[in-house]
Formats: sequence, C-alpha cells, structure tokens
Amino acid sequence: MPISNLRVWCVVSVLCAASFAMVTSEFTPIGLLSQISSDLGKTPSTISLTVTLYAWLGAASGLMSNWLNNWIPRRTLLITLMLILAISNGLAAFAHSFLALLGARALGALAHGVFWAIVAATAAQIVPTRRVGLATSIVLGGITIATVMGVPLINLVGQHYSWRTALECLSLICVASAGAIALVMPSMKIRTPDKGLGFTVVLKRKDLLITYIITGLTAAAHFCAYTFIEPFIEKIPGITSYLVSFLLFTFGAAGFLGNLLSAFFIDRFLKKFILIALTSMTLALTVLGILGTQISLLLAVTLLVVWGTAISCLFSGLQTWVLRISGDDVLPATAIHTAVLNSAIGIGVIFGGKILDIMGLQGTMLSAGISIFPAIIILTILIIKIRSCNSSGQSNNENRLH
Repeated sequence: MPISNLRVWCVVSVLCAASFAMVTSEFTPIGLLSQISSDLGKTPSTISLTVTLYAWLGAASGLMSNWLNNWIPRRTLLITLMLILAISNGLAAFAHSFLALLGARALGALAHGVFWAIVAATAAQIVPTRRVGLATSIVLGGITIATVMGVPLINLVGQHYSWRTALECLSLICVASAGAIALVMPSMKIRTPDKGLGFTVVLKRKDLLITYIITGLTAAAHFCAYTFIEPFIEKIPGITSYLVSFLLFTFGAAGFLGNLLSAFFIDRFLKKFILIALTSMTLALTVLGILGTQISLLLAVTLLVVWGTAISCLFSGLQTWVLRISGDDVLPATAIHTAVLNSAIGIGVIFGGKILDIMGLQGTMLSAGISIFPAIIILTILIIKIRSCNSSGQSNNENRLH
C-alpha cells in the first residue's frame, strides 16, 4: 500500500535523527575522555580502547546485516537496534569500572554495524527513485550533525554535570528515536539485487582494493589524532572548559564546509578532490604535531577547521568513489568499505594510544599526519597513470585521423 509523501520524508528525517544518535554514541568517549579517565582511574589511552572495541565489533556485525535483514522485518530491526543502543548507553552511564564500561560499549557496537549496513538502503527504498540521492544525503547528514553538535554537546553536558549524565541523556535520545521509528515507519520489504552479491568477487577487484587501502589509511590517521583531540585542546595556553566545547564545535562545523565543497567538486574532480583533501589534512596534523600544545589559539582554530573540512571531504569522496565504480557489486562493496572503515578506526585508536604513551599528545598528532603520506603517494600514482592512459588514447586517435 503506497504511503503519503509527507510520511515518506518523516521516515527519512527520523532515520537522520537515528544516525545522529548512533554516531554520537560511537564517539562519546572522545568528547568525555578526560572526565572518564579521571573518574575510573585509567589513562586516556586505556579509555580510548572503548572506541577501538566499538569500531571492530561494528565492522564484524555489519557483515551479518544480510542475514538479519532476511530474518527480521526492517522496521522491527531498526527499532531493536536503537533500543539496544539505548541500553548500551544506560549501562555505560552506571559503569564503575573500565571492564563494565567496555562491556556496555560492546553491546552498542553490535547494533552499530548492522545499523549502518541497512540505513541508507532503507532510505533509498522508501523514496521515489529520482529522490534517492537526496534521501541518502539527509540520512547520512546525521553523521555531520553528530560531529558538529553531538560530541560538543556531550562534552558540554559532561563539563556542566558529569559524563554519566551525558550518557543518560544520550540513552533517552536513542529511546526517542526508536519510538519515532515505530510511529512513522511502515512495514516494508527491501528489494535485493540478483547480481554481484559475493564478497569474494569484490575482494578480487583491484580498483575497489585501492579505495579500501586509501580509506583505511585515512580513517586510521584521523582517529589516531581525533581520539585525543579533547585532551590536546585542554592543554593549549589560555583555554577554558567552555572553549574546549567551542573548539570541538568548530571542528565539527567545518564538516559542513566539507560537505558544501563536496557538492560542488566531487562529481567533476573526484580523485583530484580527494588528493587535495588528503594533502590538507596531512599539513594540518603535521603542523599541530610540530607546534604541539603551545600553539596559539587562533592558529589552532585555523588548523582544526582545515582538518575538519578535509576529513568531511574525504569520507564523502571515498564513499562516492566506491559507489561510482562498484556497479552490480554495490551491496558487498559498501559493506566491505564500512568494515574497512571501522577496522581502521580501531587500529588508529590503538596506534594513537601507543604513541601517546611514548611521545605524548604532540607525537600523536605528528604521527597521524605522517601516516597519511602512503595514501597520498598511492593516489598520486593512480592519477598520473590515468592521465598517461588518457594522453596515449588521444594520441592514438589523432594518429588514426591523420
């Protein structure tokens, strides 16, 4: 039975809100790292392992989404996932040991991977074909909103009340999202393409493997540094608790600029656009690493804006790259891309924690900047090869004409 246009876009909006809750939950320890580590008596690098575990379990659970989708109706599955996330945040709020916090986060991670494997397909299924791009953009916009508002607001609530209160509030948001899904989303059956469903086929494709390598290097480098951005900002001279929230907000707000730039340039200059973003991110992290926490507040804001803009461009660009070349293998290609992304997040957090223990916050930023260089080299070589092939093709055509 067809549903009204108003209800369709209500569903899309609710899925955006659910995406916001999901991403904010994933990165909550980053915004509250100093508070949690102080309360539980653990170092920031140890607390950061809760982000690592979350990412790796999310990578694994996402690969189970096809099986769950065939077993559980989509509406019921999404409601269940949001309720599991609510329970996870609630348990984390009452955790009085690191192991209890780790266990609570693990529960939410199981919901996280499945959610991201199905949410975009749900939005694409429910809207008219000509509006698929818009619907997907709105749903995935929850990621940007979470970065811009979620993490800074969580930090602000934690600063004003406590990190436990912040998690309790987040748990209520997840419950509200589940209720909204139950209220507006109809029962629906998701169409499954007949061709290109094998993971083996995707892993044999060199063009997709290149995108996965660059994605892995980018995500690992970003989260090597981003996980410890809050304690880094706290040590900048003249900083206050509210300025910490402001700078986190500034970093997230730069993501909107990245989205805008992507909209203008990504379709025409995809690979060059990604290369410029990689280079910008490398420069920003390297300068932060060289100058360290003695950096001036103005320069710190500038570099955070460059970094925040670049990573937003990269996540949009790399996802578009995968979608553009995957063809009939779009479902397994995007599932593996998500798994690579989440696995790299975990690796980056662990790497950053080890560098933090050895070289401090300054070394963490510098190491993150340097680790992006292989991605820059790979993409530069690829662009040169493509340009060379195009030039050869043009020369051959000219020779035929003459």
